[in-house]
Amino acid sequence: MSDDEGGGSLYVLTAVLLTPAQFPGILGDDFPEACALLGVPPAPDGYGLVLGQDEEGARWTVVVDDVSLVATAIASWDCGMDYDLSPDERTIVVSLAGWPLDLSVATPGIPEPHDPEQGADGTGRVPLAPPSAEVWGSVQRRMGADQIAREWSDWRERVATDGGAAAAAHPGLARALKEAVEYTQSPPPPGRVRSSFAAEGARTLRVDGPGWSLVARTDGAAFVLLDEEPGEVLPVPRVSDHGLPELQELLAALDRVAVRPA
Repeated sequence: MSDDEGGGSLYVLTAVLLTPAQFPGILGDDFPEACALLGVPPAPDGYGLVLGQDEEGARWTVVVDDVSLVATAIASWDCGMDYDLSPDERTIVVSLAGWPLDLSVATPGIPEPHDPEQGADGTGRVPLAPPSAEVWGSVQRRMGADQIAREWSDWRERVATDGGAAAAAHPGLARALKEAVEYTQSPPPPGRVRSSFAAEGARTLRVDGPGWSLVARTDGAAFVLLDEEPGEVLPVPRVSDHGLPELQELLAALDRVAVRPA
């Protein structure tokens, strides 16, 4: 495809969706926050993010409003099929220097991936870059929750699902659950509560709030990650002792208010 910064070619490496129901947790706690990070308005239908390199090897992230085209490409690649993702230039919203995600692939035959100079995209911004893996914070907390959602079976076996006395009495866990309950009573910003398909008729829930992330399956367990607990995964007790709904009741309520992929 051609970018909008002088008409050069962009060699596409991958693409991701940025919609209220599906976006990389690395970008924010909710859809409007993720859009703000990229400097685009939170359009109801969302966007596709196309990541690639130009002829000089520079990293670029192209934001397009043709969500269905990007979704088709991703679905084809997931099935092992070839798909030439070449969005029409009229669908390009903005081209941003850098990549917000860490990619281990590159385009053969052109220079190694590198960031263009600051301001090369016309925005004056520092090029996008993935967060450091050396620190723990909100971004790493959300990334951890996304990883658990992707590797649910492994994590389900690694962490005791019934919780324990320490987990049940943890103040951060209690705060997260209380705020999750509030989401079921007063809808939060789009994308704070997301529901996606899981096996055996269940749904995978991803819920984020200030300083916490929850990942759960509606037919089973739930885990919470906290900004103040680096790298820790706290199992949510099935029965609450904080005057909150029992776990299955809470998950069902969250699923009812969640946004879902189209």
